[in-house]
Amino acid sequence: HSATSFSSNKRIFSFRKLWAFTGPGFLMSIAYLDPGNIESDLQSGTIAGYKLLWVLMWATVLGLMMQRLSARLGVVTGLHLAEVCYRQYPRVPRILLWIMVEIAIIGSDMQEVIGTSIALYILSNKAIPLWGGVIITIADTFTFLLLDRYGLRKLELFFGILIIVMAVTFGYEYGTVQPDQLAVLKGMFVPGCKDCSSQAVLQAVGIIGAVIMPHNLYLHSALVKSRDIDRTKKEAVSEANKYFFIEAAIALLTSFVINVFVVAIFAAGLNGKTNQEVHSMCVNASNDHADIFPANSTELVEADIYKAGVYLGCFFGAACMYIWAVGILAAGQSSTMTGTYVGQFAMEGFLNLRWKRWQRVLFTRSIAITPTFFIAFYQDVEDLSGMNNILNVVMSLQLPFALLPTVTFTSSRKIMGDFVNGIWSKIAASLLSAAIIAINLWFVVTSMQTSMAGYWWQYLILALLGTFYFSLIIYLTIYLLYAFGFTAVKSLPFISNHLADYNLEIDGNEEVTSTLPQYGASTSEIPMRASEEHTR
Repeated sequence: HSATSFSSNKRIFSFRKLWAFTGPGFLMSIAYLDPGNIESDLQSGTIAGYKLLWVLMWATVLGLMMQRLSARLGVVTGLHLAEVCYRQYPRVPRILLWIMVEIAIIGSDMQEVIGTSIALYILSNKAIPLWGGVIITIADTFTFLLLDRYGLRKLELFFGILIIVMAVTFGYEYGTVQPDQLAVLKGMFVPGCKDCSSQAVLQAVGIIGAVIMPHNLYLHSALVKSRDIDRTKKEAVSEANKYFFIEAAIALLTSFVINVFVVAIFAAGLNGKTNQEVHSMCVNASNDHADIFPANSTELVEADIYKAGVYLGCFFGAACMYIWAVGILAAGQSSTMTGTYVGQFAMEGFLNLRWKRWQRVLFTRSIAITPTFFIAFYQDVEDLSGMNNILNVVMSLQLPFALLPTVTFTSSRKIMGDFVNGIWSKIAASLLSAAIIAINLWFVVTSMQTSMAGYWWQYLILALLGTFYFSLIIYLTIYLLYAFGFTAVKSLPFISNHLADYNLEIDGNEEVTSTLPQYGASTSEIPMRASEEHTR
C-alpha cells in the first residue's frame, strides 16, 4: 500500500497520514539552521544576552505563516512558485526575478562553504587551512548527487539525520553551559530590550533577515509536489494543506529550539566578556586558537562562528570545541543540498530550462567558491567568518522578490479557487510583507551607512541600484494590488500593456462556478516525483 496518493479521509487526524506527508517541511526548515542563522544567533546572545529571544520566536512564527502560503500554492495548483511566475509575469520582470533568486541561492551556498571550511579548520586543529576547506566543499556536490540517485525519501532521511546531529551537538553545549532557564523563558515571552545598545537593535533586525530566507518560499512550494494529491477533490487538497502545515510547524519548532540553544549558550557565556578575559582563559587551557582574541584588548568580544567554538573549548574543554564544529559542519552540509534543489526549481520554473542535476550543482558551487576561496587564501579566519553578516544583508535585500509573488498568487481566486486567501489572510500577509520589507531595508541602509567610505562614485552606484531595486518592487506591488481587486491600476500607462492578459484579476461581478484553481490538474510535468519512494 502506498501512502503517496491521498484522497479524502473523514478522520480529523491520523499519525500515519502525517508521517506520509513528513519530509518537505523538514527540508525547508534547514534554511532556518544554516551557518548564517547560527552566527546571527550567537551574535544575538553575545550582544544582548537573552533579551532578543522574543524576536527570534516571532520571526519564526512569521516565517511559518509565509511558508504556509508557499506550501498551499504548490498543493493547490500543482505548480511551484517559480512555475507560476513563469505563467503570470512578463519576460523581463520574470528574468529579473530569477536573477534575484539566484543571488540569494549563491549567497546561501557561500555561507555553507564558509561554515564547512571553518568547521574543518577547527576539527583538524588548523591542519586543513581555510582555503583547503573551501576546496574540499566541492566534494559536497558528489555527496548530494550520490544521495539523489536513491530518491527523495532517502534524501529526506539524510536531512533528518543532519537536524538530529545539530540538535544533539548544540543541545550538549546547552547542557554543559547551563544557561539561566528563567532568563531564557523571560527572553522569549517578554518583549523589549531594556538598556540595549544601538548594536543590539541592529542585531534584532538582523535576526529577522537571517531567519526568513527568500529562496525558501520557492523551495517549499516545490517540495510539497513530491506527494501525489487528487486535485479533483477538494477534501483531498484540504487534507494535504492541513498535514503539510502541521509538519511545517513541527519542523520550525525543532529549528527554533536549536536556535534558542545557540542564543542561550552565548548569552550565558560571552555576553559582557572582554577579549582579554577570554584570551587569558584560553592560555590557561592551553588552547592553540587563543590568539584569535587580542591579549590586551578590553573591548567586548565580537563573536563569530570561529570565535564561538574557541570560547567553548577554552571554558568547557576541548571536546566542546570539536562538538561545536561538528554541529557547524552539519549546518553547512545541509545548506548546499537545499540550495541545489531550489536552484534547479528556479531555473526550470523561471526560464523553462532544464539542466542535469550535476550541472546545476557545479554552476552554483563554482560561483560561490571563487570569491570565498580568494578571501580564505589572502585574508584570515575573521574576514571569512565576517562574510556571513554581509551575506545576511544581501539575502535580506532579496526578500521582497519572494514575499510579493507568494502573497499575490495565493490571493488570486483564478489561481487558488476556493483555497484563495481570505480577507483577513490578505490583510495579515500584506502587513507582514510590508513590515518585513521595511525592517530589512532599514537594516541594509543602516549597515551601508557604517561601511560606506564617502566616495561620490559609491553614492552614484547606490542610487542607480536603488532605483532599479525599488522600481521592481513597485512593479510587483502593482500586480499584488491587481490581484486584490484594485483594477484601477490597469489604467496606468506603462502597466496597462502588461496587465492586459494577466490572469489574476478579480471581478467582483464574476460568479466563480468551480472550486478548482486554474492550474489544478497540471501535474504531469512535476520535476520531482517520488511516488515509488514513499512507504507507509
